[in-house]
Amino acid sequence: MTTPPKVLVFIVAYNAEKTIREVVFRIPEALRDTYEVDVLIIDDSSRDATFEKGHSVSKDPDLHFPITVLFNPKNQGYGGNQKLGYHYALQRGYDFVALIHGDGQYAPECLPELLEPLRKGEAAAVFGSRMMTPSGARRGGMPIYKLVGNRILTWIENKLLRASLTEFHSGYRIYSTKALAAIPFDRNSNDFHFDTEIIIQLLVARQTIKELPIPTYYGDEICYVNGMKYAFNVIVAALKARLQEMGLFYDRKFDCEPRDALPYTPKFSWVSPHSLAFERIRPGAEVLDIGCAGGYMGAWLSRQKQCQVDGIDAFPLLQPGFRSFCLHDLNLGLPRIDYEKYNYVLMLDVIEHLAKPELFLEQLRTAVSMNPATEVMISTANIGFLVTRFMLLIGQFNYGRRGILDLTHTRLFTFGSFTRAVKQAGFDILETVGVPAPAPMAIGDNLLSRMLMAINRAFIRLSRGLFSYQIFLRIKPQPTLEFLLRTAQEQSEKRALAIETAQSGR
Repeated sequence: MTTPPKVLVFIVAYNAEKTIREVVFRIPEALRDTYEVDVLIIDDSSRDATFEKGHSVSKDPDLHFPITVLFNPKNQGYGGNQKLGYHYALQRGYDFVALIHGDGQYAPECLPELLEPLRKGEAAAVFGSRMMTPSGARRGGMPIYKLVGNRILTWIENKLLRASLTEFHSGYRIYSTKALAAIPFDRNSNDFHFDTEIIIQLLVARQTIKELPIPTYYGDEICYVNGMKYAFNVIVAALKARLQEMGLFYDRKFDCEPRDALPYTPKFSWVSPHSLAFERIRPGAEVLDIGCAGGYMGAWLSRQKQCQVDGIDAFPLLQPGFRSFCLHDLNLGLPRIDYEKYNYVLMLDVIEHLAKPELFLEQLRTAVSMNPATEVMISTANIGFLVTRFMLLIGQFNYGRRGILDLTHTRLFTFGSFTRAVKQAGFDILETVGVPAPAPMAIGDNLLSRMLMAINRAFIRLSRGLFSYQIFLRIKPQPTLEFLLRTAQEQSEKRALAIETAQSGR
């Protein structure tokens, strides 16, 4: 026999002395057939006798489930109260935690149906939605202004977060504690928009949310929500999350994307360092991809242009098609391989991740200078980009999971500082290209994103340093003194031999 799942029915309560007993006794006794159930009531420093009533209920001999009643000596807010309950559930090893309200607005009778998708492993969270049943919210007494506001806010949040929930603002929720453990809910607001922030975290963490219809009930309970402030806060939270996805903002509470999610993706279908390099490499060439990040570029060159590609990176190769691969940390310098055989060396979006990029460029120049025909293609983010300058102007310089201010970037460049570093390392610059912002990564590869990139490219012609999102250089190593000296010695020997041969033939 398997152990039944442990469920914590968590009741948030504030000034609920009139309803708390009824809410507790409405929890279906049938839950005991499938689950091991406990009830937790946290009174958030009520001004009435909510705690006393809850304590009295916990001693009732007719109770179906064990009850723990806690009292916050200082009001923690709606969100802060939830944080305590979820921490309690995680600390004590529950499988699921069901949130209901002490005012009776959400029917405890629905718990068996809402728990079922979690028990079956179909979802990480289940929300009770009052909007799934046509006209159900109005029949349950939801005021028309709340209904309209709910639908408008949900529509905005769905658009910003690319979600498809019928309601973002239901307080009837059941979470898998495994899902809660995967998100930093403790960093969320203590206010009412905690509920929106936890939805955002679940979406970012790629946790499955399922909605089921619930009845709507509005009685004489007192609403403590400031509607305009709440609406503003939820829209700002959703907007922040979207900007963070675009690499323009960073908030630690929304940094909960799975760590195995690849931060870099192929960028061949629009103007990018990858597409620019691909266009400039001739078919059948010998290519070294330094910092190949999964191998998308090398695999594409191998398939489309039949190039012979070798790769170097600190992380395992994910794509087939490479002739060879060297697992190596570039912060330790270049590995010992034969660099003279390559026609092209790629370092696309790599240099900014290195601790000592100038030293690495010098090593690279020395390694590839023995073959005067070798071309190096290198790119990096442009910290002088208009958006970054504007964010700095308003006091924002936010590192994130991707973009110009990637958390893994150790050095940032402008066109001037980047070209100067390349020249001082001993390279000649053959071509300099300003790369537009990758709008398709932010809003999808569609007509609008293509138009935005075309506009961006037009502005780059006006000011490359201001409007370029990235910098792409095609460079060639200058010959080293050792190479020049060796060449001079070899040529001297040849010319001397020619002179001696000519003299002996006379």
